[in-house]
Amino acid sequence: MKQIALVFPGQASQYIGMGKEFYDKYSETKSIFDKANYLLGYDIKKVIFEGPLDLLTQTKYTQPAVFITSFVCFKVFISKFNIKDYSCFSAGHSLGEYSALVASEVLTFEDGLQLVNKRAEFIQNSCEKTKGTMLAILGADKNIVEEICKEASTASGAGVCEAVNFNAPGQIVVSGEIPAIEKAKEIAKIKKLKAISLPVSGAFHSSLMKDAQEKMSEEIKKYIFKTPKFPIITNCDAEIITDTKQIQEKLIKQVASPVLWIDSINKIILNNCLTFIEFGPKNVVSGMIKKISSTVKTFNVENETSLIQTLEALKNV
Repeated sequence: MKQIALVFPGQASQYIGMGKEFYDKYSETKSIFDKANYLLGYDIKKVIFEGPLDLLTQTKYTQPAVFITSFVCFKVFISKFNIKDYSCFSAGHSLGEYSALVASEVLTFEDGLQLVNKRAEFIQNSCEKTKGTMLAILGADKNIVEEICKEASTASGAGVCEAVNFNAPGQIVVSGEIPAIEKAKEIAKIKKLKAISLPVSGAFHSSLMKDAQEKMSEEIKKYIFKTPKFPIITNCDAEIITDTKQIQEKLIKQVASPVLWIDSINKIILNNCLTFIEFGPKNVVSGMIKKISSTVKTFNVENETSLIQTLEALKNV
């Protein structure tokens, strides 16, 4: 049986108007947005389609918005593609792990959205308490980045600085308290490395998110997790799992743990799956995957054009 991997983006892939083409063309997507508005208690559709951007980029709106858009893209795709003819894996980058769980029917869309909404709330609260940020360091391997973090953390008591997103070779994100991250940027530049400050409101996936992690641990107990239709690759350890208890444990751990995206993609490739389809805004995840492996095929579904291109290309895969 042919194999495909279904992958989903996380925060920072959002843009105003994402998903609107599908909303305008496919009637079944309207009910998804209406349901989301009802469950959240505010007009998330308006935030997604009209902005303003500074509102959409706030964590408490971004995470539900990206999750909803990714689900819409996936639903439109499977309405035109018989996924049952394929053996699948599913993975999501950070927030995208929730989309992956819904795609594999571990969680219903409704429960997934409620969990994402709570996750966003808890993370936003932690961000306001800890005053952190994130920095992408390009062109360095894991050892060098970890040395930078260690040096930045100890420099005049600057604070927490941790490597948290291993996105692609030479693309690692560090997270922590603002003074420590600013110091890490200085050190990276001294080492002739490119360092880009990320427009985020906190130190995601770092130990500063422990409070959010503890709250998620309690929240997750309220939901029913079903056996996945296809295996999930988890962010925190890049393991392939199908056990619902493990899925819950690792979803909790994910909040304050690094995203091992390189290892996750390589695990899928080692299982002889060389075709990846990304569902959601932009194609950030696809770009990471191409940097991880030049031998795989990547496709994305975010609008009508990309949907048609992907469906056509899959005929020859």
